[in-house]
Amino acid sequence: MVDGGESTAEVTMRQRIEELRRRREESLRMGGEEGLAKHRASGRLPVRERIDMILDPGSFFETGGLGLPERRIHKPVPGDAVVTGFGTIDGRRVGLIGIDASVLAGTTAPTSMRKQGRVIEQAQRYGFPLVLLCDADGGRMPDVMGWRFSGLPLDFATFLGPRETEPPVPRAAAVLGPSYGDSALHASTADFVVMKRDSSLALSGPSVVEAALGEEISDEELGGPEAVQDVGNVHMVVEDEQAAMDAIAAFLSYLPSNAAQPAPVAPAVDPAVPPSELENIVPVGSRSGYDMNDVIEAIVDAQTIFPWGAAWGASVITVLARIEGKPVGVIANQPIVRAGALDPQALAKERAFVDLCDTYNIPLLFLHDVPGLMIGREAERGGVLRGYESLVSRITTARVPKVGVVIRKAYGGGHFAMGGRPTHPDFLFAWPSAELGFMAPEAGIRTVYRRRMEKVRAEQGVAARDALVEELTKEWLAESEPWEAAAHLSLDDVIEPAQTREVVARAIEIAWGGRTERVVREWPR
Repeated sequence: MVDGGESTAEVTMRQRIEELRRRREESLRMGGEEGLAKHRASGRLPVRERIDMILDPGSFFETGGLGLPERRIHKPVPGDAVVTGFGTIDGRRVGLIGIDASVLAGTTAPTSMRKQGRVIEQAQRYGFPLVLLCDADGGRMPDVMGWRFSGLPLDFATFLGPRETEPPVPRAAAVLGPSYGDSALHASTADFVVMKRDSSLALSGPSVVEAALGEEISDEELGGPEAVQDVGNVHMVVEDEQAAMDAIAAFLSYLPSNAAQPAPVAPAVDPAVPPSELENIVPVGSRSGYDMNDVIEAIVDAQTIFPWGAAWGASVITVLARIEGKPVGVIANQPIVRAGALDPQALAKERAFVDLCDTYNIPLLFLHDVPGLMIGREAERGGVLRGYESLVSRITTARVPKVGVVIRKAYGGGHFAMGGRPTHPDFLFAWPSAELGFMAPEAGIRTVYRRRMEKVRAEQGVAARDALVEELTKEWLAESEPWEAAAHLSLDDVIEPAQTREVVARAIEIAWGGRTERVVREWPR
């Protein structure tokens, strides 16, 4: 016994609890007063405020909070510059990694890598989405120098994606500051990446680029929004951190927690634009422009359109939305951007979106108004042929319901790249305004009848040639109208524009068949 009648064991336990509390308090200090002040001065929020902003109040379950660097230094490094754990967003469990850039610029070392890898592996094994808050300056020196780099606890079998026996889980990343090294790698694995406008994203930061290449470059020039949106590294750019967190929550609301579950359903809402307006929105003439977003607004539930990669390959629109409360991935040509022609960037964007939707059990709706694939030197050097082959192959293998509607023109390979008949859509419809064929009339007539036109001009003059062109154009357009396509069952039906929402909803429901409201595939457990 000791003074006061307490045992030595009781005193020892109390002391150890106090030691635990002291260490816990230190782990919550992040970069300390000086580090946090510097971090805030850069326009960024501390990582724990970010976590409170995105997760439901009181839901955060932290893991690895007492982690410390393997190489100890005189300066405190709470959590080894990363906060990891689990929480809920709108009541749904997620795994979370938040880089703490107030501590040694959020640089990565073995302990922080081990913490991140463990949460990733657990989230994938348990079937939870991953939320990645990126804000880091790459690897930490000297912690990853020499042999230590090769020995980093980085397991690409789980870090980049799930094992074959595990269904994929959605990953959503927010780029909230200079994000290099592992933060950039996180973003590259994400199904959705949102970026704060004053942030940057690149494999290596400006200091490394200058040392390696002698090139002086700013964060913005290297990996700012203008630099990364065009190549699809980022899907959305926002003005502040709250908007970034809201975007992640909205994105996840369309997806199941993992690919072995059905996509979540919400209450049905009428479209923002009455479907009866569709016949007034789209002009019949193929040369007249209009905004395809207006068409989408008249088909899907109001306030449910979530843009995905709007600034990348802008001649094709890819959005998540809902029809009668059920998630759908909409792929639509944008006539006001290069007339809707599909260039290499648009093809790559569409393929990635098809893969996203097929992975997470979201039906696909294709709205066709495409003059074809982009051709010419620039397109060929950009890989249009390879991009086309990759896209149509992926559409063909997609197992979610696929429904297409030809709004206006659908020519050549562009039609197939939008889910045309050779890619096995479940249903393919057209409006009365539809034009289908190998080529648009102007190009087709010049290609097929070039010699005849030249002969008529040489023998009878320009007026005769123009009259011939007019006659051939009428014949070409007659062949392109949807009636013969429907007569020969190349189309399942021709529908009135106002019927589009209803027809698409029923077609998707039928295409699910016995799988309605169920998963598309199973993974061994």
